[in-house]
Amino acid sequence: MQLSKPRLSFWQIINMNVGFFGIQYSFGLQQTAVNPLYSFLHAKPEDLPLLNLAGPMTGLLIQPIIGALSDKTWHPRWGRRKPYFLIGAIFCSLCLFAFPFSRALWMAVGLLWILDAANNTAMEPYRAFIADKLPASQRAMGFLTQSFFTGLGITLANLSLFFFQKIITGESVTDDGQPGIPYWVYGSFFVGALCSIVSVAWSVYKTPEIPPTPEELAHLRAEHRGILTPFREIITAISGMPKTLWQLALVYLFQWYAMFCYWQFISHSIAKSVWGTTAEANPKLYEEAVGWTGLVNGFYNIVTFLSAFILVSMARKFTAKRVHVVCLLLASISLFILPQIQDRYWLFLPMIGFGIAWASMMGVPYIMVVGSIPKEKYGVYMGIINMMIVVPMILQTLSFGYIYKHLLGDDPSRAILFAAVLLLLAAIATMRMKVVLTEEELSSEQ
Repeated sequence: MQLSKPRLSFWQIINMNVGFFGIQYSFGLQQTAVNPLYSFLHAKPEDLPLLNLAGPMTGLLIQPIIGALSDKTWHPRWGRRKPYFLIGAIFCSLCLFAFPFSRALWMAVGLLWILDAANNTAMEPYRAFIADKLPASQRAMGFLTQSFFTGLGITLANLSLFFFQKIITGESVTDDGQPGIPYWVYGSFFVGALCSIVSVAWSVYKTPEIPPTPEELAHLRAEHRGILTPFREIITAISGMPKTLWQLALVYLFQWYAMFCYWQFISHSIAKSVWGTTAEANPKLYEEAVGWTGLVNGFYNIVTFLSAFILVSMARKFTAKRVHVVCLLLASISLFILPQIQDRYWLFLPMIGFGIAWASMMGVPYIMVVGSIPKEKYGVYMGIINMMIVVPMILQTLSFGYIYKHLLGDDPSRAILFAAVLLLLAAIATMRMKVVLTEEELSSEQ
């Protein structure tokens, strides 16, 4: 019989999620610094999508495998999930430290593959860690605390780039004698390396895991395991996936396709609507637009970590499903408004709604589906949920070029409006979800 889980204090929940800050700081550097770093190593712009293939591919492959493995793991000292995010954090720190020393493009690309694999190894068990550790009444707090650290980590990663650019000068030299990576990049990556290992080590030290019951432990020890076991676990889990997760897959198809459209075209849209130019027509003005886009994106991440805990109480009061519907509608309205704005300072206004929606995207869907997942398969299903994120990313990479050229007329503002429509469809798909509550969750609401 599964004993009820003890309630944790606010600071215990913070401690168990501090490691998520270091992981998201690393992802923030990947989002903001890796492509410029490739450019410093003389990568061609048309090669950037292929050079960034590490993100979706490692997410697609690593997270469900790590989830399946962690479900079958137990160590009396290290626990079930913690060994994986500790190992991931160690390799992540080593890669972040080595990254700015890249003297050739191939070295940076290789390090990105290892870094992304390490980040996914560390991040996947964190979702299952919440479901393992917290009672139903505190899961909203647990998942949205991760949203808080997502916004905080990415924001500070962006700020570190701006800060070190102002205080560190000079640049390295590539293998062919050309100017290479500026030294200010080193500072940001060194801080990321430190944040990754220290924050995860803090969570590992401060948060014990709940041990399996004697029956569960006997079952784990009796299972025959081989090299193909995690793959069989993934296939079995997908074939028997609860209906709620299939419904979430449709939501994610629209939601994450839209987000990738936004990230790829927001700087081009702002350049057109505010500066009235393109990258080809006036590179200098476009650089100014890119810098301002960084401020806009940083602002919505600030809104994310400021609003995350507010969404906890909203989810308790109005249900997670209703909160996510409203947040997706906010994001859709924000993107409908954004291309119409011609004053750079007014761009921050719609980002308030977008930042709130980003907080929801990073936490609330997990609250909606966790009641449908068998507790012995938390890890593998959290990995499959991540597959639902990266599959739309791959589909967008393969299909949106045609859509952009032939249906949207090579207009970046229309790309943002297209994303707004997809977010509206995601809100409609969320309304149709049938959220299942466990007995524990039903009793926690009474």
